[in-house]
Amino acid sequence: MIKILPRINELAQKERSCGLSYEEIREQQVLRREYLQEIRGQVESTVTNMTVIDPLGADVTPGKVKNLK
Repeated sequence: MIKILPRINELAQKERSCGLSYEEIREQQVLRREYLQEIRGQVESTVTNMTVIDPLGADVTPGKVKNLK
């Protein structure tokens, strides 16, 4: 699990209930940016390590993915 997720959720809940101060809004923006970078890195890693096999057993992994490896 991503370590900053509990704080993101805490700020989101506080935002809904009573609003956030300027410092908390800035913190929320920074945390969300970090979270998105983490998710994008995970997706890129998954796609980079993927191999596509057709029903006949031939490797049909796109060239762009092969070049990333």
